[in-house]
Amino acid sequence: MPLYECVFIARQDISSNQVEGLVGQFTGIIEENGGRVAKTEMWGLRNLAYRINKNRKGHYALLNLDAPAVAIHEMERNMRINEDVIRYLTIRVDELEEGPSIVLQSKHSRDDRGGRGGRGGFRGDRGGDRGGDRGGGRGDGHGRHGDGPRASGEPRGDGEKKDKRDVGKDETPKAEAGAKPEEEIKAKAEAAPEEKAKAKSDEKTKAKPEEATEAKAEAAPEEKTKAKSDEKESGE
Repeated sequence: MPLYECVFIARQDISSNQVEGLVGQFTGIIEENGGRVAKTEMWGLRNLAYRINKNRKGHYALLNLDAPAVAIHEMERNMRINEDVIRYLTIRVDELEEGPSIVLQSKHSRDDRGGRGGRGGFRGDRGGDRGGDRGGGRGDGHGRHGDGPRASGEPRGDGEKKDKRDVGKDETPKAEAGAKPEEEIKAKAEAAPEEKAKAKSDEKTKAKPEEATEAKAEAAPEEKTKAKSDEKESGE
């Protein structure tokens, strides 16, 4: 009889037990129609190359078949009407592959690589040792130069002497700076009356020339009239 390989993909929502049930159902159809299932493999839940009916993943299964064409057609018909099967592909081969398939072998090799916990544990131990040594050294309060423990707020080394020397220097300028605004305020308060008096005198001084000009303007017509009357009298 012809030899076939069939791979079908089931929905991601169903469980592994349901996938095994689908494999058993299709195996029964093949056997009822005079065929034989040589091998079945469960490849597990795998990512799809593109979304199919809102499914990003699917359960993959492989069937190696030794069956007539009628059995294959009946199996594919049931796959088409089954809502849990989203894709299937059946191809004819010259001979069936013995032993695990390449996909199953790669899956097992990945599982073996994932179980190497020794290296990770060793690195974790190294990290723990380093963290413990560093944390312990810093926690004791010792600096890089061996200054010893230091109380909170206490300055280091020469900084303490420098602070003591500069205490008097720092306080004097601050006191003088604080006194300057008060002296300026007093000086302005004392100078305010003098400035007001000076402003009044300046206003009076400015007003005198104006009054003189107005008086001259008023006296000019009278002087002209007087001069004319004097000329008339002298002419008579």
